[in-house]
Amino acid sequence: MNSHKFIKSAYGKISLMLILLIIGVISLRFGSASMSAAEFFRALWGDGGKNTVILYSLRLPRILAAVIAGAGLSLSGILLQAVTGNSLASPNIIGVNAGAGFAVILSLFLFPTAVYFRPFAAFAGAFGATCLIVAFASRMRASASSVIIAGIAVTTVLSSCISFLSYFDADLLSGYSYFSVGGLSGVGYRELIVPGILVGLCLVVTAAFAGKIDTLCLGDSIALSLGVNVKALSVLCLVIASLSAAAVVSYAGLLGFVGLVVPHISRRLTGSSVRELTAVGAPVGAILVTAADFLGRTVLRPTEIPVGILMSFIGAPFLFYLMVRRSNRATI
Repeated sequence: MNSHKFIKSAYGKISLMLILLIIGVISLRFGSASMSAAEFFRALWGDGGKNTVILYSLRLPRILAAVIAGAGLSLSGILLQAVTGNSLASPNIIGVNAGAGFAVILSLFLFPTAVYFRPFAAFAGAFGATCLIVAFASRMRASASSVIIAGIAVTTVLSSCISFLSYFDADLLSGYSYFSVGGLSGVGYRELIVPGILVGLCLVVTAAFAGKIDTLCLGDSIALSLGVNVKALSVLCLVIASLSAAAVVSYAGLLGFVGLVVPHISRRLTGSSVRELTAVGAPVGAILVTAADFLGRTVLRPTEIPVGILMSFIGAPFLFYLMVRRSNRATI
């Protein structure tokens, strides 16, 4: 059985979930606060006092946050690459994260205590930024690089707006410095309720429309000949991609490169089917973010490296590799 067939099989998907579970247990077991194996098991059963608080109030919600972030950003990247036909498209590169970030900062500036409102504000910002980018790219004849160029332009403007708002509020500025990097420190169960529901709904809707979304990758003319409403389906994909990324941004900040790296890894593992990409990409993204967050908490403990910094170390060289490979193909 080759790797594609194995990953597509039930055994392959179960294997990914087992890997995620193992990394989750390791992440729950180890951290900045050390405890013996006996103390860990006592805390796991609720008899560990301070250690029980560490496990269930600090580490477990953080693991759940990493799983939701990995799945949500991976799904967003898969859909953005399918709609734009650009393998470099991802929430942070084309400005979706920046739009969500601006809306979150604006909501913090106007309504600092409205925690439950942030995912919806992030979605409005992400979807608005996505629409701007698509509109600009279409006026630029929708070339392979136009989406990236438009994304950079929109990101620059929105980043300036974020800096402008932060200038008037010192507390907002200090909070934004961590928000802009992307991290999971201090995330609690309450902040994960709405994002978790939204990412789950996005995964379900994507699975329901996966067959039709596959036709978008064949080109608009072929999709139209197959009876697909290309515009409506494209808008639906952009809504799902924006909502999924925005749900993560609302609590994890501008966590970058997950939506770029994971779709390419998943495509190598399972092919180009959106249904398979989603089924594999969600756990792969969850594994990647959970592992990166664990390393950030333990490598230099008690000092913590935000997961966004580690993802940048992974994602930036990967982006450079993709750009070089695309350039080489263009010159052949």
